[in-house]
Amino acid sequence: MERAGLDYYEPMSLLKSIAVLMLAGALGAQAQDADSSAATPSNSALDGALFYQLLLGELTAQGGDPGTGYALLLDAARKTGDEPLYKRAVEIALQARSGDSALQAARAWRQAHPGSKEANRYVLQILIALNRLGETVEPLKREVALADAPERSVSIGLLPNYFARVGDKKIAAQVLEQALADQLASPATGAAAWTAVGRLRLAAMDVPGTLDAARRGQALEAQAEGPALLALALVSLSQPQAEVLVHNYLALKPQSDLRMEYTRVLLSIQRNSEAYEQLRIVTTDKPDEAQAWLLRGTLELQDNRLGAAEASIRQYVNLTTAKQASSAEDRNRGLAQAYLLLAQIAEQRGNYSQAEGWLARISNAEDMVSAQSRRAAILARQGKLDEGRRLIRNLPERNPTDARLKLSAEVQLLRDNKQYQAAFDLLAEALRREPQDVYLLYDQATLAEKLDNAAEMERLLRQVMALKPDYHHAYNALGYFFADRGIRLDEARQLVRKALDFAPGDPFIADSLGWVEFRSGNTAEALRILQEAYKKRPDAEIAAHLGEVLWSLGQHEQALNIWREGRALNAENETLQETFKRLRVNP
Repeated sequence: MERAGLDYYEPMSLLKSIAVLMLAGALGAQAQDADSSAATPSNSALDGALFYQLLLGELTAQGGDPGTGYALLLDAARKTGDEPLYKRAVEIALQARSGDSALQAARAWRQAHPGSKEANRYVLQILIALNRLGETVEPLKREVALADAPERSVSIGLLPNYFARVGDKKIAAQVLEQALADQLASPATGAAAWTAVGRLRLAAMDVPGTLDAARRGQALEAQAEGPALLALALVSLSQPQAEVLVHNYLALKPQSDLRMEYTRVLLSIQRNSEAYEQLRIVTTDKPDEAQAWLLRGTLELQDNRLGAAEASIRQYVNLTTAKQASSAEDRNRGLAQAYLLLAQIAEQRGNYSQAEGWLARISNAEDMVSAQSRRAAILARQGKLDEGRRLIRNLPERNPTDARLKLSAEVQLLRDNKQYQAAFDLLAEALRREPQDVYLLYDQATLAEKLDNAAEMERLLRQVMALKPDYHHAYNALGYFFADRGIRLDEARQLVRKALDFAPGDPFIADSLGWVEFRSGNTAEALRILQEAYKKRPDAEIAAHLGEVLWSLGQHEQALNIWREGRALNAENETLQETFKRLRVNP
């Protein structure tokens, strides 16, 4: 009896489980046949031999012989037609990593029960796992056919999920399109079907194919959200033709949640003015949409519209504190961001006590670094820089991330107050501990440039490129440095173009390229590049360069207008101020 524990009770427990399973099957069969006049007892198949076969099958499967156990249970399933037995045979084969056997059992199960959604799903999933995509057409069709008519579009929408781990998404899209051939032309399911195909085309980076699917889906059902979501994904990939489909959908459903998603995409590609227009529509149509007010206020603050920004952010605070719509963590994080923005507005107005009052409301520990950084900036403006630095340094460090945030905050404080040598030395101290940290190296390089130490700046940037060859900021910074000084212009062009290869469409890198062309004497090309960059991202730095190009072409009024816009965006921008001083203008 020394082994009376697990080894003694395990077979009995297994036997009991099988008996319960068989009894349940028998009772189910009796219930189904209760109104039948058949004379044969419904549980006649549950004889002693079959019971022994089931027991032996489980014991051999668990005892290290899954092949025999699988064969016994599959045979029993075929004799009884019992779905749990088919499923168990499939599971044993899968656990033994025998995909072909699992497929055989799943197909036998589906043949015995043609209306079983679960059986068909197992067949489909096993075929995909075996990478036999060509054979999935039939089970994909059956998956749709087995769905109730009202749920058919939903079922179609789930089909791409089966192919999430498939390597060749292009073939998967072709297979799905073949399986959904009948659905693609149907007004009832066409939008869902084209959306499903489009999702796999998008996963395969087939941009033209995705756009075609979105167009076809929307043509069949203009109010369907799926095609519009496909188009929205393409907008984020800089496909302007897709934007027409997004606008078509929004014209029919002005209060759709997709408008907020569209706004976020516009912000991500730095089309802020268009994003603001969408936010204006959202806050008009759905004035209780709190997040829209916060984003709107943030953009208004970036445009230096302090009154409008304060009103929008206060509206966000009022809505968020009045209702508990989101999780406590999200709510606190959003309020912390709002309080920081309101503090920034008060600080810009010179109302430091009000700024302190907003900052005092922040309770989220993760946002304390941002709050203390803002407090430190306020102290620095009052001539108390050392006190501000102590405020940041006294923050607790719970982990390395906290330490890094504190370092970045202190460096930024010193940079903002033109204490470049102190910031450089602070980073040098950090780099002694982490000499290959590319982000610290890059920050130190930008400070070396402020200290007029060109050789050190180039050395540091070259080190960054060697450590992280795809870090486009390093190429852009060095290329712009050469262009701004009118030296090594061919190399500057190569560097900036390489940065654009890593970050195509970035308006700030485009600004650098425009400046390279201007310094190289290619004024017309410089004007084209800078106008496009400024349209994409109105910014004081880009405005300074664009204005100077216009000025050099004798278009003085246009230059003055651009500079005025730039000054409204950020009157303290150093490049803008230096441009005014050098050209002796005062817009």
